[in-house]
Amino acid sequence: MTQGKRISTDIGDDALQSIRALGAAAKAARLAAGEGQAAAAARLGVHVQTIGRVEAGEPGVSIGHMVGLLALYGVAVRPQER
Repeated sequence: MTQGKRISTDIGDDALQSIRALGAAAKAARLAAGEGQAAAAARLGVHVQTIGRVEAGEPGVSIGHMVGLLALYGVAVRPQER
């Protein structure tokens, strides 16, 4: 398991890669908007550490915080067709 907040079950490598990719996309979008983590935290209504955890791709972060940060900067998340 990766470092960070503990979660109750182990997550597969594919899922961890997806979480990290979403975190990287959130960070890139925030930086492209010219905002710091503190500004993003204030806009989303969370602690600045939460923004850091989302952007680091920690698996224990709330999906609501992850998707909320992405939406804040106009990054859409769509399920992949199988």
